[in-house]
Amino acid sequence: MTNPTPDQTTQTSDSILIVDFGSQVTQLIARRVREAGVYSEIAPFNAAKEAFARMNPAGVILSGSPASVLDENGPRIPAEILESGLPLLGICYGQQSLMHQLGGEVLSGDSGEFGRAFIEIGDDCALFDGLWAKGESHQVWMSHGDKVTSLAPGFRPVASSAGAPFAVIANDEKRIYAMQFHPEVVHTPDGGKLLKNFVRHVCGLAGDWTMAEFRKTKIEEIRAQVGDKRVICGLSGGVDSAVAALLIHEAIGDQLTCVFVDGGVLRMGEAEQVVSLFRGHYNIPLVHVDASTLFLKGLEGVTDPEAKRKFIGKTFIDVFEDEAKKIGGAQFLAQGTLYPDVIESVSFTGGPSVTIKSHHNVGGLPERMNMQLVEPLRELFKDEVRVLGRELGLPEIFVGRHPFPGPGLAIRIPGEVTRERCDILRKADAIYLEEIRNAGLYDAIWQAFAVLLPVKTVGVMGDGRTYDSVCGLRAVTSTDGMTADIYPFDAAFLSRVATRIINEVKGINRVVYDYTSKPPGTIEWE
Repeated sequence: MTNPTPDQTTQTSDSILIVDFGSQVTQLIARRVREAGVYSEIAPFNAAKEAFARMNPAGVILSGSPASVLDENGPRIPAEILESGLPLLGICYGQQSLMHQLGGEVLSGDSGEFGRAFIEIGDDCALFDGLWAKGESHQVWMSHGDKVTSLAPGFRPVASSAGAPFAVIANDEKRIYAMQFHPEVVHTPDGGKLLKNFVRHVCGLAGDWTMAEFRKTKIEEIRAQVGDKRVICGLSGGVDSAVAALLIHEAIGDQLTCVFVDGGVLRMGEAEQVVSLFRGHYNIPLVHVDASTLFLKGLEGVTDPEAKRKFIGKTFIDVFEDEAKKIGGAQFLAQGTLYPDVIESVSFTGGPSVTIKSHHNVGGLPERMNMQLVEPLRELFKDEVRVLGRELGLPEIFVGRHPFPGPGLAIRIPGEVTRERCDILRKADAIYLEEIRNAGLYDAIWQAFAVLLPVKTVGVMGDGRTYDSVCGLRAVTSTDGMTADIYPFDAAFLSRVATRIINEVKGINRVVYDYTSKPPGTIEWE
């Protein structure tokens, strides 16, 4: 094995460029790199050349993709990156693209390889330093149909699996490494350490980037984007928009006005908490708009989830634009959009990522919106936003809150949304969360909420017959919202919650618990 020489690892930049070929999990690569203390940016393959020139990175990571390198129009690695002499790491499609473009061979597999697999370490390389040794077997996560069948000149195999003879390959002289599996996902237990070895050992970076650095960088970006113009920030009551507001306020001060719109689909006591925090604690200009009648009137008869989301997105923007005019005009709208919102709505990259559902503040934005967007959290996951919130001094009661969707209770009421159904769900949800807090389980759960189903069942209360709605309970554990497992409540807890909801909330006579993980389900019901 040839280790990089000191002069090879000396760079003028301390960042990593991640070229996105359209994978659903590309942002997880950035996440793992940041966990290693190194700043990274993602650029779509069709804008990678410009990003590469601007960043002058210390190394480049090439993502996976739903595409095939065998397709005539499949994404390609820019020549400027291939010929740069910088360290490169190819993941899945990234490996195949490297081989395809450098003189190796890629063929369409007969059966592919998906899910958990085990690779055999055949030789040492810089990625394995202090981690894996020759002769060992390690679990990884595979997801590929095509596979490399012949290596480009200068490359050697260092690990293999049953379905991938070149599971890991290395060109030590050129510092180019590639793997067929996905190190970024949690199902590859040592994946984060492999990526850390790449950015630290191969690229020679110190690993001293912190959330404080992110805060500083974003403040500079916000000031550069906004200039002396005015900004309206839409507060939803959740941690995302609260952190976005604090960050933007730190950047531009009184150029920011926050607008909190009560569309009648908020949780119990939400409006009072938000107004108290921003007007009392931070003294940030805040406009509180009660638009519940407008929203609920517009949702009458609407049952399609996408239609709900798009109506709510459009109506939010309409309200924001009206408020902008009232304060003398604003050229920018700030939102707390996170990466999971974007990856499930449209491709973050503009590439071939698959659409899962529209989020009200992404896919639901009307084309005629008269303001430009400021979205400083767009590249972060929820837990990273919490870290930034603590960095900004946001009270723990807000920092630690479970995620709450922009469309609010509207997407927790399958079927038609009415004021009466919102009131019923609000009460049930408050009881559920109260019991979770009383049991000391709130911080162990990523997200918990109640759903009011469009189903009525027969019940008996006292000596009378009832015919009321069903309430579904949902609770999941997760790291980043991209995948999730159900929280394993004991039967006694669920029985206690069900009893309280049925006894205290008129209109519900049956309670069920959702045991679906993500995937195949999403966390929210709509």
